[in-house]
Amino acid sequence: MKKIITVSLCLWLWTFVAFAQAEALPYLALYGSPKYAQNFSHFDYASPLAKKGGRLIMPVYGSFDNFNPYIFKGIASGEAASLSTDSLGVVPADDNTTVYPLIAKAFEMPEDKSYVGFILDERARFHDGSAITADDVIFSFNALTQKGSPLYKIYYADVERSEKISPYHVRFYFKKGRHNKELPLILAQLPIFSAAYWQKKDFAKPELKPQLGNGPYKIAKFAQGKYIVLERVKDYWAQDLPSRKGFFNFDEIRLDYYQDTTVTLQALFAGNVDVREEYIAKIWKTGYDNDLVKNGTIIKEEFSHRQTASLQNFGFNLRKPLFADKRVRQAIGLAFNFEWANERLFYNQYARLFSYFTNSGMEATGLPQGKELEILNKYRDQLPKSVFTTAPFSPVHEDYLATRKHLRQAVKLLNEAGYDFVDGKMTHLKTGQPIEFEILSNSANGSAFTRVMLPFIDNLKKIGISASFRNVEVSIFKNRLDNFDFDMAILSFPMSQMPGNEQKEMWGSQAADIPGSYNMLGLKNEVVDKLIDEMVAADTKEDYIAHVKALDRVLLDGYYMIPQWYAPKQRAAYRNKFAHPKTDLPVGYQPFTWWLKETK
Repeated sequence: MKKIITVSLCLWLWTFVAFAQAEALPYLALYGSPKYAQNFSHFDYASPLAKKGGRLIMPVYGSFDNFNPYIFKGIASGEAASLSTDSLGVVPADDNTTVYPLIAKAFEMPEDKSYVGFILDERARFHDGSAITADDVIFSFNALTQKGSPLYKIYYADVERSEKISPYHVRFYFKKGRHNKELPLILAQLPIFSAAYWQKKDFAKPELKPQLGNGPYKIAKFAQGKYIVLERVKDYWAQDLPSRKGFFNFDEIRLDYYQDTTVTLQALFAGNVDVREEYIAKIWKTGYDNDLVKNGTIIKEEFSHRQTASLQNFGFNLRKPLFADKRVRQAIGLAFNFEWANERLFYNQYARLFSYFTNSGMEATGLPQGKELEILNKYRDQLPKSVFTTAPFSPVHEDYLATRKHLRQAVKLLNEAGYDFVDGKMTHLKTGQPIEFEILSNSANGSAFTRVMLPFIDNLKKIGISASFRNVEVSIFKNRLDNFDFDMAILSFPMSQMPGNEQKEMWGSQAADIPGSYNMLGLKNEVVDKLIDEMVAADTKEDYIAHVKALDRVLLDGYYMIPQWYAPKQRAAYRNKFAHPKTDLPVGYQPFTWWLKETK
């Protein structure tokens, strides 16, 4: 009888476990159906016929003193790390709500969405030939959250625990009551490190030594701060996977480091670099007028994209008492004349950023309505009336009369904030403190910004504000931002195609006091925190978009930064020895899908 009961119990337990197992999935889709079917052969913007071989020399700006970009200390080469370190899955440029297999060959997601599982490909290998296992995945997660940059604690905050199901199967369980719909996709992009390699090393310590990787390239040689040479891993285990087919075709990629973007133009002409993305409109229009371009030795090309624009801006350090009053921030923003810069300096190649999510299709425009209004109404008592009554806008300086009008409006705002002219200086009437601040930039883009800054500073001077512009080396710039040691700085936030958890790191109150976080502005807003939480938990795409718009509207109404501009197309010039896929997909500039043309 005891034996029968034991057998029955075992059968019941087996049935329960089998029922509890989630179905293995060939992809993870955030919303709706994936673009690519289960048996797809390659992504549409990569060519499976691309030839392997040759060398690509690319410029990189700044410097490096270690090879671990995942920690707070030091200046690391993110480019080298991305080429030598793979993740569990891949999110393609033309389907940004779905993750496809890489180190993980399949995924799990139960109906209650209480965890996400990753079933690893048994073929996955590190560069030393050792297998990638569940132990490595768990180690990677723990290393990032315990010893990595502060942003990872925030990024993965809703993970309660990880569990090794088998040597090639791992799960991440989510905190109860924290419905974070995007988290499975975020975890799928977890970079994977070797637990055995790091066993006797300190992950948090910068190290100028190539680390054991698992990606398509490995570092062959380097000179600190000058160059890094990466060689293609000939027996790279994933090279024929659909998510890798047609990518990483060069036998060697050399990253040459420069301090100034303008210097690399001459490097291109001299043959010292092969390809160069252009960031300066004037140079794109006037800097390539030579025989190398005319005879086809160098090709200029513009690449259409549907990428959410990088949020380039003049960012206020809200920790400074000077910028505590929204009216002061708004007044300073009124003095920036984008139209003058676009016409005189940019050859009308740029468009003004008008949203935190410009070019995403999820921008807040007009007055709130529908689902967005329902969301904002929940916080009506905590929000300024202007959120509901004033449509987001950037001041347009059509001519000098418009500029005068905006400057008069700026003075009015400053008067309301308790300031007025005293001996020609805009001074707080109670404290006697004039408005004076420094605008910080780094040397990689500072020279290009100087001409933009002069009329901005001149307009500020007309309303009694003294602003100075300072360029510093990239390492000094980073250190000052990490420690929030600035008044205003020229910042750029790379924005996701699908805004999600990373918004907590940029605008969340929790990140504002963590040195090295992306919340360099020091933004603390309870409604912003709640909107981000609700956005990442949205169950439907309609609800998600409404939350993105609501978040955008509240951020814009705070005047936490002065938005700058973006290029609707990416511009690149390259030596005429490369081919790339011909596609109408607006995926932008994708140099790692290129290959070397056959030469006669």
